[in-house]
Amino acid sequence: MKIHYLEVVTDNVDITCTHYESIHSVSFGEPDVRLGNARVAELKGGSLIGIRATMSDQENPVIRPYFLVSDIDAAIDIAQTMGAILLHPALEIPDLGQFAIYELGGIQYGLWQL
Repeated sequence: MKIHYLEVVTDNVDITCTHYESIHSVSFGEPDVRLGNARVAELKGGSLIGIRATMSDQENPVIRPYFLVSDIDAAIDIAQTMGAILLHPALEIPDLGQFAIYELGGIQYGLWQL
C-alpha cells in the first residue's frame, strides 16, 4: 500500500503551506489548476502532498489520502461492496492519471491510478 497523493483541503492555504514547509522541510510550488489549484510538494519516496482551498460552500476542510492502485475500477467496486459511498467517480487528469473519491466509515479516501 502506497499513498501517492495526500490532499489537504483548508480554509487557509498559505499558513498551511508555511506550517508544512517549516516542520517537514518541503517546498510547495505554484497552484496547479489540474489539482484544484493545489500547491504541491514532492516527498521522499516520490509521494506528493497538495494543499488547496475548499472549492465550494459545500466542501469542508479534510485530509484525504489517495492510495495508488493498479486498477481503479476494480478498487472502486471492492470499496462499494464493503459499503463505501462513491463521492467522485474515476476521472482522468491530463498527464497525472485517474483519481476517484469514496467515503467509508465516515472517512474519505482517494484512489489513484497512474
